[in-house]
Amino acid sequence: MRSADILAQARALLLDFDGPVCSIFAGIPASVVADQLKQVLIDGGHTEMPESVAASADPFDVLRYADALGENEARYVEAAFTAHEVEAVLSAAPTEGAHDLIRAWRASSRPVAIVSNNSAPAINAYLDLYGLRASIDIVSARTKPDTALLKPSPYLLCQTIAALEVAPADCVFIGDSLSDIEAAHAADVRSIGFANKPGKSAKFAVADAVIETVVGLAAVS
Repeated sequence: MRSADILAQARALLLDFDGPVCSIFAGIPASVVADQLKQVLIDGGHTEMPESVAASADPFDVLRYADALGENEARYVEAAFTAHEVEAVLSAAPTEGAHDLIRAWRASSRPVAIVSNNSAPAINAYLDLYGLRASIDIVSARTKPDTALLKPSPYLLCQTIAALEVAPADCVFIGDSLSDIEAAHAADVRSIGFANKPGKSAKFAVADAVIETVVGLAAVS
């Protein structure tokens, strides 16, 4: 099915944040944040890490490892991660066409929600920075260090759907990672994979549709 048809049929639009809305680490690379989170663990005495974590440029890999270590480690790393995300918002790069899509959808009297593994404080800071607060009905995002609640778990999506009081089949979720698509399937929500980098389209074979740009979606919403 074409993305335009899916959007036309949906009653609620759910958006991942990092990718479909903006590139949150455009100014502060994710690898720098990951290294800083590793330092939090090192300062706490965890000097030996699995090679997969030590070499990772993904802050979420470090957060998941901290969560596996224990409650205190997870809490410290998550707090540091949130602080870095909030700082990164100031240099985040809006995704071309995303703000237009959000405003056009909201103007049609249909709800818009952001469903993200990024922290709620960072997302709220971004919405305030760009004057999008009034266009977003719900922000369902990371508020605690429990990584089991993050996508690909459907938890955040199901939480959003319940709050919006809509049927899963009436929602569409746009995400730029395979975990987004897996979460959508688990929540019985139709998905659109945002292939914003070369080679991503092939990964989204299980999505209901694939797009390479958000530009123009406002016109078909």
